[in-house]
Amino acid sequence: MPPKRSLLSLYAVLLVCLAPILGAVYAYFAEWRPDGINNYGTLVDPQRPVPAADALTLTQLDGTPFDLRSMAGKWVMLTVDGGACPEECAKKLFIMRQTHASTGKAVDRIERIWLISDREPLHTEVIRAYDGMHMLRADPAQLARFLALPADSGDPLQAVEQHIWLIDPIGNQMMRFPENPDPARLRKDLGKLLHASRIG
Repeated sequence: MPPKRSLLSLYAVLLVCLAPILGAVYAYFAEWRPDGINNYGTLVDPQRPVPAADALTLTQLDGTPFDLRSMAGKWVMLTVDGGACPEECAKKLFIMRQTHASTGKAVDRIERIWLISDREPLHTEVIRAYDGMHMLRADPAQLARFLALPADSGDPLQAVEQHIWLIDPIGNQMMRFPENPDPARLRKDLGKLLHASRIG
Protein backbone atom coordinates (compact mmCIF):
# COMPACT_ATOMS: atom_id res chain seq x y z
CA MET A 1 0.00 0.00 0.00
CA PRO A 2 1.52 3.38 -1.01
CA PRO A 3 2.15 5.85 1.82
CA LYS A 4 -0.45 8.55 2.40
CA ARG A 5 0.53 11.91 0.98
CA SER A 6 0.31 15.02 3.11
CA LEU A 7 -2.39 17.50 2.07
CA LEU A 8 -0.30 20.37 3.39
CA SER A 9 1.27 21.13 0.01
CA LEU A 10 -2.16 21.12 -1.67
CA TYR A 11 -3.53 23.57 0.90
CA ALA A 12 -0.50 25.79 0.43
CA VAL A 13 -1.04 25.92 -3.34
CA LEU A 14 -4.74 26.73 -2.88
CA LEU A 15 -3.92 29.50 -0.41
CA VAL A 16 -1.40 31.06 -2.80
CA CYS A 17 -3.99 31.01 -5.59
CA LEU A 18 -6.77 32.47 -3.44
CA ALA A 19 -4.72 35.19 -1.73
CA PRO A 20 -4.93 37.78 -4.56
CA ILE A 21 -8.68 37.24 -4.91
CA LEU A 22 -9.29 37.58 -1.17
CA GLY A 23 -7.08 40.68 -1.09
CA ALA A 24 -8.99 42.28 -3.97
CA VAL A 25 -12.36 41.56 -2.31
CA TYR A 26 -11.14 43.10 0.94
CA ALA A 27 -9.77 46.19 -0.84
CA TYR A 28 -13.06 46.67 -2.70
CA PHE A 29 -15.33 46.45 0.34
CA ALA A 30 -12.96 48.42 2.56
CA GLU A 31 -12.77 51.11 -0.17
CA TRP A 32 -9.01 51.04 0.05
CA ARG A 33 -7.16 53.15 -2.47
CA PRO A 34 -3.38 53.07 -2.80
CA ASP A 35 -1.56 56.40 -2.56
CA GLY A 36 -0.28 58.04 -5.70
CA ILE A 37 -3.14 57.31 -8.10
CA ASN A 38 -5.43 60.21 -7.23
CA ASN A 39 -6.63 62.45 -10.01
CA TYR A 40 -5.51 66.04 -10.02
CA GLY A 41 -8.92 67.16 -11.26
CA THR A 42 -12.06 66.64 -9.20
CA LEU A 43 -14.48 64.08 -10.60
CA VAL A 44 -18.02 65.39 -11.03
CA ASP A 45 -20.23 62.95 -9.14
CA PRO A 46 -22.73 62.20 -10.45
CA GLN A 47 -21.71 63.05 -13.98
CA ARG A 48 -23.92 65.68 -15.61
CA PRO A 49 -25.04 65.23 -19.21
CA VAL A 50 -24.70 68.13 -21.62
CA PRO A 51 -28.14 69.82 -21.76
CA ALA A 52 -30.23 70.24 -24.88
CA ALA A 53 -29.78 73.39 -26.95
CA ASP A 54 -32.93 74.99 -25.51
CA ALA A 55 -31.65 74.49 -21.95
CA LEU A 56 -28.17 75.85 -22.73
CA THR A 57 -28.55 78.48 -25.42
CA LEU A 58 -25.22 79.09 -27.15
CA THR A 59 -24.35 81.26 -30.13
CA GLN A 60 -21.15 81.69 -32.10
CA LEU A 61 -19.63 85.15 -32.43
CA ASP A 62 -21.53 85.69 -35.68
CA GLY A 63 -24.83 84.86 -33.96
CA THR A 64 -25.19 81.33 -35.37
CA PRO A 65 -26.76 78.89 -32.84
CA PHE A 66 -24.46 76.21 -31.46
CA ASP A 67 -25.49 72.92 -29.84
CA LEU A 68 -22.91 71.70 -27.34
CA ARG A 69 -24.09 68.16 -27.93
CA SER A 70 -22.56 68.39 -31.42
CA MET A 71 -19.21 67.79 -29.68
CA ALA A 72 -20.18 64.18 -28.90
CA GLY A 73 -17.33 61.83 -29.73
CA LYS A 74 -14.69 64.36 -28.63
CA TRP A 75 -13.07 65.25 -25.33
CA VAL A 76 -13.93 68.88 -24.58
CA MET A 77 -11.94 71.28 -22.43
CA LEU A 78 -14.26 74.11 -21.45
CA THR A 79 -13.88 77.38 -19.61
CA VAL A 80 -16.21 80.28 -18.74
CA ASP A 81 -15.32 83.98 -18.62
CA GLY A 82 -16.47 87.42 -19.65
CA GLY A 83 -15.49 88.89 -23.00
CA ALA A 84 -13.01 91.34 -21.44
CA CYS A 85 -10.91 88.28 -20.50
CA PRO A 86 -8.73 89.56 -17.66
CA GLU A 87 -5.41 87.98 -16.70
CA GLU A 88 -6.87 84.85 -15.08
CA CYS A 89 -9.04 84.23 -18.13
CA ALA A 90 -6.06 84.61 -20.48
CA LYS A 91 -4.07 82.21 -18.34
CA LYS A 92 -6.77 79.51 -18.61
CA LEU A 93 -7.04 79.96 -22.37
CA PHE A 94 -3.25 79.67 -22.67
CA ILE A 95 -3.15 76.48 -20.56
CA MET A 96 -5.92 74.95 -22.64
CA ARG A 97 -4.14 75.82 -25.90
CA GLN A 98 -0.79 74.47 -24.74
CA THR A 99 -2.33 71.31 -23.27
CA HIS A 100 -4.19 70.69 -26.51
CA ALA A 101 -1.05 71.20 -28.61
CA SER A 102 1.01 68.92 -26.35
CA THR A 103 -1.16 65.86 -26.97
CA GLY A 104 0.53 65.20 -30.31
CA LYS A 105 -1.33 62.63 -32.38
CA ALA A 106 -4.34 62.89 -30.05
CA VAL A 107 -4.86 66.56 -30.86
CA ASP A 108 -7.85 65.80 -33.11
CA ARG A 109 -9.60 64.01 -30.24
CA ILE A 110 -9.93 67.21 -28.20
CA GLU A 111 -11.96 70.39 -28.66
CA ARG A 112 -11.59 73.65 -26.74
CA ILE A 113 -14.56 75.83 -25.84
CA TRP A 114 -14.73 79.27 -24.24
CA LEU A 115 -18.24 80.10 -23.02
CA ILE A 116 -18.49 83.89 -22.89
CA SER A 117 -20.82 84.91 -20.09
CA ASP A 118 -21.62 88.46 -21.23
CA ARG A 119 -21.94 90.65 -24.33
CA GLU A 120 -18.56 92.35 -24.06
CA PRO A 121 -16.73 92.51 -27.41
CA LEU A 122 -13.65 90.32 -27.76
CA HIS A 123 -10.27 91.79 -28.57
CA THR A 124 -9.05 90.86 -32.04
CA GLU A 125 -5.70 89.80 -30.55
CA VAL A 126 -7.45 87.26 -28.32
CA ILE A 127 -9.44 85.80 -31.22
CA ARG A 128 -6.26 85.43 -33.26
CA ALA A 129 -4.19 84.01 -30.40
CA TYR A 130 -6.71 81.25 -29.74
CA ASP A 131 -7.67 80.33 -33.28
CA GLY A 132 -9.37 76.93 -33.34
CA MET A 133 -11.12 77.44 -30.00
CA HIS A 134 -14.92 77.61 -30.12
CA MET A 135 -15.88 81.00 -28.66
CA LEU A 136 -19.56 80.94 -27.74
CA ARG A 137 -21.89 83.43 -26.09
CA ALA A 138 -23.90 81.89 -23.25
CA ASP A 139 -26.59 82.82 -20.76
CA PRO A 140 -24.99 83.22 -17.28
CA ALA A 141 -27.93 81.69 -15.39
CA GLN A 142 -27.97 78.63 -17.64
CA LEU A 143 -24.21 78.24 -17.23
CA ALA A 144 -24.46 78.30 -13.45
CA ARG A 145 -27.08 75.53 -13.57
CA PHE A 146 -25.10 73.40 -16.03
CA LEU A 147 -21.70 73.68 -14.34
CA ALA A 148 -23.06 73.16 -10.85
CA LEU A 149 -20.80 73.47 -7.82
CA PRO A 150 -21.48 72.82 -4.10
CA ALA A 151 -24.03 75.19 -2.57
CA ASP A 152 -21.38 76.88 -0.39
CA SER A 153 -19.25 77.98 -3.39
CA GLY A 154 -20.45 81.59 -3.23
CA ASP A 155 -21.55 83.47 -6.34
CA PRO A 156 -22.45 80.69 -8.83
CA LEU A 157 -21.07 82.32 -11.98
CA GLN A 158 -17.90 83.58 -10.31
CA ALA A 159 -17.25 80.10 -8.91
CA VAL A 160 -17.80 78.47 -12.30
CA GLU A 161 -15.29 80.86 -13.90
CA GLN A 162 -12.51 79.64 -11.62
CA HIS A 163 -12.24 76.24 -13.30
CA ILE A 164 -11.36 74.45 -16.48
CA TRP A 165 -13.97 71.76 -17.08
CA LEU A 166 -13.76 68.47 -18.98
CA ILE A 167 -16.60 66.83 -20.91
CA ASP A 168 -16.17 63.22 -22.03
CA PRO A 169 -16.93 61.88 -25.54
CA ILE A 170 -20.30 60.53 -24.39
CA GLY A 171 -21.36 64.08 -23.52
CA ASN A 172 -21.02 64.04 -19.73
CA GLN A 173 -19.45 66.77 -17.66
CA MET A 174 -17.07 64.57 -15.68
CA MET A 175 -14.16 66.58 -14.23
CA ARG A 176 -13.15 70.07 -13.16
CA PHE A 177 -9.66 71.36 -12.52
CA PRO A 178 -8.83 73.72 -9.66
CA GLU A 179 -8.32 77.46 -9.83
CA ASN A 180 -4.87 78.39 -11.18
CA PRO A 181 -4.28 74.83 -12.39
CA ASP A 182 -0.86 73.21 -12.65
CA PRO A 183 -0.48 72.67 -16.43
CA ALA A 184 1.70 69.57 -16.03
CA ARG A 185 -0.75 67.83 -13.72
CA LEU A 186 -3.73 68.80 -15.88
CA ARG A 187 -1.93 67.39 -18.91
CA LYS A 188 -1.17 64.18 -17.01
CA ASP A 189 -4.86 63.65 -16.12
CA LEU A 190 -5.92 64.27 -19.70
CA GLY A 191 -3.21 61.94 -21.01
CA LYS A 192 -4.45 59.13 -18.77
CA LEU A 193 -8.01 59.60 -19.98
CA LEU A 194 -6.98 59.66 -23.63
CA HIS A 195 -4.90 56.52 -23.16
CA ALA A 196 -7.68 54.63 -21.38
CA SER A 197 -10.55 55.78 -23.59
CA ARG A 198 -11.69 53.60 -26.48
CA ILE A 199 -13.99 56.33 -27.74
CA GLY A 200 -13.22 59.91 -28.60
